[in-house]
Amino acid sequence: MFPRYPNFSFKAQSCANAGSARLGEIITPHGVVKTPAFIFCATKGAMKAIAMPEMKAADTQIILSNTYHMMLQPGSELVQKMGGLHKFCGWEGPLLTDSGGFQIFSLGHGSVSDEIKGKRSSGKGRSSVVKIKEEGASFRSYIDGKKWLLTPEQSIQVQRQLGADLIVVLDECTPFHVDKAYTKRSMEMSHRWALRSLAEFDKGNTHTQALYGIIQGGIYEDLRQQSIDFVNDHDFFGHAIGGCLGEMEEQMNEITAFTASRLRPDRPIHLLGVGTVRHIFSGVRQGIDTFDCVHPTRIARHGGALVKGAPREHLQIRNAQYREDENPLESDCACPTCQGYSRSYLHHLFKAKEILGMQLLTVHNVHFMNNLLKDIRKGLQEGTFSQVENKWLNRKKSI
Repeated sequence: MFPRYPNFSFKAQSCANAGSARLGEIITPHGVVKTPAFIFCATKGAMKAIAMPEMKAADTQIILSNTYHMMLQPGSELVQKMGGLHKFCGWEGPLLTDSGGFQIFSLGHGSVSDEIKGKRSSGKGRSSVVKIKEEGASFRSYIDGKKWLLTPEQSIQVQRQLGADLIVVLDECTPFHVDKAYTKRSMEMSHRWALRSLAEFDKGNTHTQALYGIIQGGIYEDLRQQSIDFVNDHDFFGHAIGGCLGEMEEQMNEITAFTASRLRPDRPIHLLGVGTVRHIFSGVRQGIDTFDCVHPTRIARHGGALVKGAPREHLQIRNAQYREDENPLESDCACPTCQGYSRSYLHHLFKAKEILGMQLLTVHNVHFMNNLLKDIRKGLQEGTFSQVENKWLNRKKSI
């Protein structure tokens, strides 16, 4: 099926009564990823507040690391010398690296844009990018101020040295507030960068990695269609839906559905940077196979525990209402946190600023996400997807 990628394969089957949802498997040299699946972000080669053995014990299938950050610290050459990223960080399963394109986007516009994907601000207000041009993106390192140039070729070279199973072409990710003319120019440049990425990939193809193409085009359907046609017509193993998906949730759903429905069905489809529970259910219905987001582990470090039926999908354990709550986070959760600790104790840990609190909530949130995707796959297999969706999303009167 994939002559360029003989050690990789993807198979999927459509599922009745669940929109465009499908069950699938991505086969890689480091194992199989059953889809739909969630990819946890080990951005700098480490999961924050949880070790890799705990990730594996939680039935995690695949993790992601970031090319941009690993390139700056400790450097991809060192990682390669240490045996590659799998060995370096102690992860034996499938691994994906992104291209660094999102960092170009966030640095180039001074902060992470206020859009539906990752609504936050860096607070720095100043860009470290010198210039984004045809050759690549020049910027200064946030570590030591050193000037760097990230080109499509270098992005592939770095990802080759890191040794991830699944890698991604370099692109520029535009925010929602730029106009159509800029979005079009950026998309066309990203397509040229993708061709350069593919050419560089072929120069050193050892059949241990598979390359994803990225769909850009912002909120404009005609541009999205051009980008869809581009990735469909070139020999990528998988597709990643990137760029701005709109300012509101409804627009994000429309763009995702439009894009996913027109992509080749014989390739896995990844939705970049999306990971709330309701967005995952929407994405699965639209035909998305994999998701990634920092959300589950980030909120854990700030006292956010993912709980089925919570008004914002999570409860804030620092709130006073949990001071004398002897219940676990979730009564039906078998994770070590829920089996061993009360909400009262977790509340105490955060009030006392004990690092253990962050660790315990992270363990729970990782289990929560893996259980969510297992339940989704089971629902698709058994034809009970709508019931599964109701179980995870229906709000409870008291949490």
